[in-house]
Amino acid sequence: MIGTWLAVTPNPPQADFSQDNGWIVAGKAVLILICALVSVIIAIWFERKVISRLQQRIGPNVRGPMGLFQLIYDAMKLLLKEDINVSRADKLIYIVAPGISVAASLMVFAVIPVGGQATIPFTDISTPLQLTDFPVAVLYILAVTAVGVYGIVLGGWSSRATYSLLGSVRSTAQIISYELAMGMSLVTVFIMSGSMSTSAIVGAQSKLWYGVMLAPSLFLYIVSMVGETNRLPFDLPEAEGELVGGYMTEYSSMKFAWFFLAEYINMLNVSAVCTTLFLGGWRAPWPLSAIGDGVLNTGYWTVLWFLAKTWLLMFLFVWIRGTVVRFRYDQFMRLGWKGLLPVALCWIVLLTGVRAADQFGLYPLNDWAVPILSWCVVFYMVIWYWPTKEPPSVDEPTTEPTEFDPLADGYPVPPLPGQKLPPSPRQTLAAAVAEVKEEQ
Repeated sequence: MIGTWLAVTPNPPQADFSQDNGWIVAGKAVLILICALVSVIIAIWFERKVISRLQQRIGPNVRGPMGLFQLIYDAMKLLLKEDINVSRADKLIYIVAPGISVAASLMVFAVIPVGGQATIPFTDISTPLQLTDFPVAVLYILAVTAVGVYGIVLGGWSSRATYSLLGSVRSTAQIISYELAMGMSLVTVFIMSGSMSTSAIVGAQSKLWYGVMLAPSLFLYIVSMVGETNRLPFDLPEAEGELVGGYMTEYSSMKFAWFFLAEYINMLNVSAVCTTLFLGGWRAPWPLSAIGDGVLNTGYWTVLWFLAKTWLLMFLFVWIRGTVVRFRYDQFMRLGWKGLLPVALCWIVLLTGVRAADQFGLYPLNDWAVPILSWCVVFYMVIWYWPTKEPPSVDEPTTEPTEFDPLADGYPVPPLPGQKLPPSPRQTLAAAVAEVKEEQ
């Protein structure tokens, strides 16, 4: 039968919260809130400095040491900036929408284990470094992140502006496309761990991380998490070259800052979830995990490993933003529906068949069977989706584009392929002057 590394535990151990009281729970909640806000400040500074190095620039370096105080000046600017409201907006929803996004983003870390069991300083109370956990914690994460998109949709709709509405509609389609691929990538983790509890999934990776064992799922999740957080190259809902600013176009001052805050907290959320489900959570990487009978996997050392992995993924976000150009919207949706989803479905069916064959004794597997199979799937994905240079297409004869009125429906719309704008008054006047000169 399958070895201890890949065996599914019937009742995987979960974190023990038996010693927690109301004060401990409240303290954990406040600490999560403070750490999330401070992490956003660090993430903005980190992104500026990394991108400046990638583009051979200096980055923030005037306000404070290494430009650290620049973020305080930016926050004060947003606080003191004039708060402009759109006169024809739906006022209640227009104001509430940014709060929905922020509230949803702050709820994810409630079930993320940022460390193992540790003793509270100056007490004898031992508690998990996690606010709470329950058997369907991962489903809770998916549900909360799905609710967060309502803030974007309602913000764009309530603004009563064309570009804001287009940005919110794009975000809705984007979430639907990439939430499916992300959910399917997590199904394989449930199959191997036998649990949806975040602490139990971390415990199931004590021998081998699921990022190694389930490499296709890790790849699918990383692509999906970039798409779900609306980050380059998938920032189509706020593409400034097409939609001015997307769903945030009509927001200013602190309401704009709330959307900005929610975006960076969501980046931390998906990075923390990836760390928990695929990178062993708070466990030290091998061979450090073997030092001193696993002493580095105990106490507050575990927080260090969790933060190191999470910020490594944050660096990946910034690296992608600084090196990859924005996708076209049709390319982006094609990648989600025709690229990620078929691969995710095939990988789930394949892994389920392998697990069923082992569980029913049809074909017993050794410890390395599933990791080898997963990397074969990754190799096939690379070969199948490797970009090839297409031969130049022959231009087909086109018909004369038809003229249309861009203000026919009451607001300006861009021309579609095969259409052209009518000549402007200046062009008409110039043509008339040129015609008169020719006649003279």
